[in-house]
Amino acid sequence: MKIEDAIVDFIQYCLFEKGLTDQSVKSYQNDLGVYFDFLQSKDVVFVKDINSDHIKEFLKWRGEEESSSTVAHNLTVIKNFHKYLIKENIVKDDASLFISRPKLQKKLPRSLSVEEVDLLLDIPLVTAFDYRNKAMLELMYGAGLRVSELVSLTMGQVDLENGLIRIMGKGRKEREIPIGEYGIYYLKEYLEHRGALLKYNMYVDALFLNNHGKQITRQGFFKILKELLREKGLNPDVSPHTLRHSFATHLLSHGADLRSIQEMLGHSDISTTKIYTHVSDEKVRNDYKMYHPREHKGE
Repeated sequence: MKIEDAIVDFIQYCLFEKGLTDQSVKSYQNDLGVYFDFLQSKDVVFVKDINSDHIKEFLKWRGEEESSSTVAHNLTVIKNFHKYLIKENIVKDDASLFISRPKLQKKLPRSLSVEEVDLLLDIPLVTAFDYRNKAMLELMYGAGLRVSELVSLTMGQVDLENGLIRIMGKGRKEREIPIGEYGIYYLKEYLEHRGALLKYNMYVDALFLNNHGKQITRQGFFKILKELLREKGLNPDVSPHTLRHSFATHLLSHGADLRSIQEMLGHSDISTTKIYTHVSDEKVRNDYKMYHPREHKGE
């Protein structure tokens, strides 16, 4: 049986036999949609060909962009899906059986200060690659994108006239995100230099190109970010996801509505977005301890 057909059957089973709520079923659909897309990228078409290494690689990939709680939920859904395949005698072995759930992180996500972001984004514009790097980072921070969403952007997803980008996020759910003036300006600047990255006058639909004239990869973006962090003397542990956290934290600290942030981040459940209220609360406590005159007795 093809994976996509098995997922449809499983969702029907969850809805009509298990009696899950519409919200739970939607969450299952989103998670399995991401899982299906990943397996497709590995040329896995049939459920009988899924093995534990595929699942481990998927979880590792998800862990680079999402919190441990999200990855744990992904695995729960995957395990339930594979149990269903066994129950219905679609496969003989459960590929997820011996895969353990990730330990939940208790620490809050790290974010950069506004000053650190300004330093990171202060890129001298000399080559076409500089214009590309500047546009990518401005867009990632300015729109709170996942790295997979950023590198997979196509020319048709960017609407500079209306200041919007259309993102195909988790579970193939589309959302529109506004682009700020900085993002629009530096995207236009990059597009004027993008032709220098094309090879052999080929037409490429990908927005951001590598030095071979092809769509830049996640690994390529990681390498660019690490090099910039080194040059700027910033924490080398900063990840692409740190920019996404910074986007949300800075919006919230400047008064943005939590629902609006949820929509821009593409979170299906607002409880995922609420972690940023804890980040904000932590900053309030730290500011109190640092600045309130009655906090430090005897000083």
